Amino acid sequence: MTAAVNIQALLHNKYIKVCVFLKDPLVYMIEEYKFGSITIDGKTYNHDVEVRWGGEVLEWRREESHIVDVEDVKRAVEQNPDTIVIGTGESGVAKVTGEAQNFIKERGIKLIIDLTEEATKTFNIISEESEEEEGGQSKVIGLFHLTC
Repeated sequence: MTAAVNIQALLHNKYIKVCVFLKDPLVYMIEEYKFGSITIDGKTYNHDVEVRWGGEVLEWRREESHIVDVEDVKRAVEQNPDTIVIGTGESGVAKVTGEAQNFIKERGIKLIIDLTEEATKTFNIISEESEEEEGGQSKVIGLFHLTC
């Protein structure tokens, strides 16, 4: 979503009109995913990431690279999001344990698990749709495994 803002500015003792286009930073925040990297708001990351609805990006580390367990989702759950989207890698090698899934769902948090490419698209769609709805933005967190 882009918004245009008209501003009057004083230049050489004359008022001029200036139109400034502002891009909402939360819409299509994830610009690109490819094996081993993800680009978010113009910055490329080469490690697994936790992306929060407010634009914060954190490194996402797990006890075991291809297992997502309760300890690996606790930090995200503590933020009390509406939805957690987990990307399991390009080929879906990372597996989310039943315990981790239950830990999330028992707290009333919607859980979406998909290949990372699809998961990043889902994250963007949830962010965009919630921005367009009245009542504010949906609190969504993405946990993205970037390789296998």
